[in-house]
Amino acid sequence: MQISNGVTEETKLNDSQLDISNDDFQKLLDAENIKIPQAGDIIMGTVLSASKAEVKLDINGIATGVVRGRELYFEAEEYANLKPGDEVEATIVEEENENGDLELSFRSAGQQKAWSALFDAYENRKILKFRVNDANKGGLLVSYGQIQGFLPVSQLAPENYPRVNGGDKGRILDKLKSFIGTDFEVKIMTLDEKDEKLIVSEKEAWQEKQKDIISQYKVGGAVAGVITALTDFGVFVSFGENLEGLIHISELAWQRIDDPSNLFKVGDKVKAEIISIEGSKIFLSAKKLLTDPWHDVETKYKIGQAVAGTILKINPFGLFVELDADIHGLAHVSQIGLVPGQKISEAFRSGERRDFTVVSIEPKDHRLGLAVSGEAESPAAKKENKIENKEKGEKKAKTKKAKKEKEK
Repeated sequence: MQISNGVTEETKLNDSQLDISNDDFQKLLDAENIKIPQAGDIIMGTVLSASKAEVKLDINGIATGVVRGRELYFEAEEYANLKPGDEVEATIVEEENENGDLELSFRSAGQQKAWSALFDAYENRKILKFRVNDANKGGLLVSYGQIQGFLPVSQLAPENYPRVNGGDKGRILDKLKSFIGTDFEVKIMTLDEKDEKLIVSEKEAWQEKQKDIISQYKVGGAVAGVITALTDFGVFVSFGENLEGLIHISELAWQRIDDPSNLFKVGDKVKAEIISIEGSKIFLSAKKLLTDPWHDVETKYKIGQAVAGTILKINPFGLFVELDADIHGLAHVSQIGLVPGQKISEAFRSGERRDFTVVSIEPKDHRLGLAVSGEAESPAAKKENKIENKEKGEKKAKTKKAKKEKEK
C-alpha cells in the first residue's frame, strides 16, 4: 500500500465521504421521526437543572434549551418547584442564543396554552375557574393564568350580586372588592385574542348548574326560604339548593306596601308560592298563601258607611288610606273637599287620622273608594244627580220655548 506523506491511501478520506448534504440529513431526521425545533414552537423537554435564575431542558436528546429571566415566570402549577427529571412544556423564543442553546419561555408557552384552553371553553361552552384580582364600579377584573378578563356586575350569580338598598355605590364597590383573591366559575361571553378582549359571566355558569335543580320546581308549588336582600321593588328569598327567587313588592301582601323594609328584614323566614319560572329566574308570591281579605270586604264595609282611617300616603291624585290591617282605600282628589287653589299637601298629612265615607267597593279589583266626610257622593248618587239635572235642564228649555211661542 503506497504511503504519501505518512498517510496511506486507505486512511485518506475523500471529502465527499465526509460531506453529508442537507437533504440527506433531513432524510435521516425524517427516518427517525425527529423534527427540528423552530421559533414559536411549543416543545416538551426534560429538566436538566433548575434554579431561580434559569432552568435547562433536554429536548429529545437533540438540543439543549434554557429558560431565564422574565420568561421563567407563569402562574401555573406545572412551572412551580421544577426539579431534574421533570417534563415540562416551553415555547422556543430563539433557535440559538449566545451559548448555542435554544432560548425558551415558560411565560409564552403558558399564554399559548391558556388562549387555547379559552377558545376550547368558548366553543364548547365549558365552565372555567378565573381568579379575581381587582374590582371597580363596573365589575371584577379577573384572570385565567396571565390572560386578563372582565366580569361585569350584571353577570354575577345571584348569591354574589351586590344588592344594596338605595344603590349606594361605595357599599357596592366594597362588596365587589371582598371577592379579590377568590376563584369564580364562569362561562366566556366574548373572546378576541387579537384585541385581548375577554368578558366572562358567572351568571351563565350558575344557570347551567341550576338547570337540573330548577326543573324539580313547578309553578304553583310552595317553598320556604330566608330573605337575603331587600330592595325598593321587593325582596329576594334563598331556598332549596342554592336557589333564589324574587317576591315583587306587589306580591308581598294583599294591602298596598310602599317600602318592603316596613314589613321584612334580611334573615326573616318566609313562605311563598312559585308564580313564574323564566329560565333561571324564579318569581314568588307571599300573598298567594294568605287568605285574600277582599273576598269578604263587603261584609265589613258598605257603601255610604262612615269610617275612620289613617292617611298612609299623599299623591297628587288623592289619599291612600288604611282602614284596617288588610284593607286600604283611595280618596280621590275630587272627593276630599279642596278649595280652588289649595294644595293637597296643605290640607292633609301622612299619619293623620280622618273620618271618611265609603263611596265604592270593587272586590275583584281590590279597590275601595273613599270621600272625606261631608264630601261623599257615591257613584250611584252621581248618576242620579246627573239624570236629575239633565231632566231639569230639558224641562226648563221646553218652558222657555213655549213661552216664546205664546208671545208670538
